[in-house]
Amino acid sequence: MRKTLVIGANPNPERYAFKAVEKLIKHDFEIIAFGQKKGKINEVEIENEWNPSWEVDTVTLYLNPTNQIQYYQPIIDLKPRRVIFNPGTENAEFSELLAKNGIESEIACTLVLLSLGEY
Repeated sequence: MRKTLVIGANPNPERYAFKAVEKLIKHDFEIIAFGQKKGKINEVEIENEWNPSWEVDTVTLYLNPTNQIQYYQPIIDLKPRRVIFNPGTENAEFSELLAKNGIESEIACTLVLLSLGEY
């Protein structure tokens, strides 16, 4: 199964990133949850230190465009197959950078993609 890095993970069950991690687990995806706040989402620890050796297929973003800037190069360096911009995270500048580096991006909702079986 392909591994997903959720950036903006949060231990608050009301947050969409929390719900996405839960739903990815339910669909048997391997998860890396990354966020500022330590904690757990079910059995998944939220990492708050970046690991440049993570091997991931998909990065799904739950950070607004301003907070994404510091992660442009670190995400590109991971060489994921794709980056998903969830609602409110759309970022044309970052999408362009990803395309220049051979990484596909899509504006979509991880929760909807999973619900439709299109993740």
